[in-house]
Amino acid sequence: MNLAVLFSGGKDSTYAIFQAKKMGHDVKCLVTIITMSAESHLLHYPNINATKIQASAMKIPQIFLESKSDDTQNEIELIKQGLFQAKKDYLIEGIVHGGIISEFQKNKFEKIANDLGLKVISPLWKKDQKMYMTELLDSGFEFLISSISCDGLDASWIGKIITKDNLAELIQKSEKSKFNLSFEGGEAETFIINCPIFSNPIKIIEYEKFWDGYRGRFEILEAKLNNNAR
Repeated sequence: MNLAVLFSGGKDSTYAIFQAKKMGHDVKCLVTIITMSAESHLLHYPNINATKIQASAMKIPQIFLESKSDDTQNEIELIKQGLFQAKKDYLIEGIVHGGIISEFQKNKFEKIANDLGLKVISPLWKKDQKMYMTELLDSGFEFLISSISCDGLDASWIGKIITKDNLAELIQKSEKSKFNLSFEGGEAETFIINCPIFSNPIKIIEYEKFWDGYRGRFEILEAKLNNNAR
């Protein structure tokens, strides 16, 4: 089936592409909405412009739309607009949703798809979070934490690349502080720097870190494909 992906550049939407391809689907394009701020309940905020490099690494065309409001209904209309364009330009028959546990997001995306006559593929839905995070790393996905907004994670985790070595510590912290290990409750967001469906890994050349004592983000200022890595 020809599919579009609601793409944020994080681990979930990228891994959902990987899984959809393994299922035999053809991912025709990415649909990315640039949100106004981190207050969005539907969409990913940090480093959204850097998804252009990820799209290049996957060799998948990308549709970009920019939101002027944090209002959920406005964002829904933009997603509809992007998917309508994908249906017209790339003849998509369905969309890939990378959600794991958020009923709110899943219901919204399914309603949008239904309105457009599209099917929904949700390859990560209800996966066990520990198993999922382990599976990600075992599959060769490399990602860093691009934002934090929860108890239990301090400034030292901003920009940290999650590995098998520090996953156990992350699991302990999630159990102690009661945040979702997969971060789907908004506790943190991620950015993929390498994975099996990238032609080359992403090299981050310049960045800034921000921390206010509770929240923080890792802002990519310059990045490129590392053509010497493969």
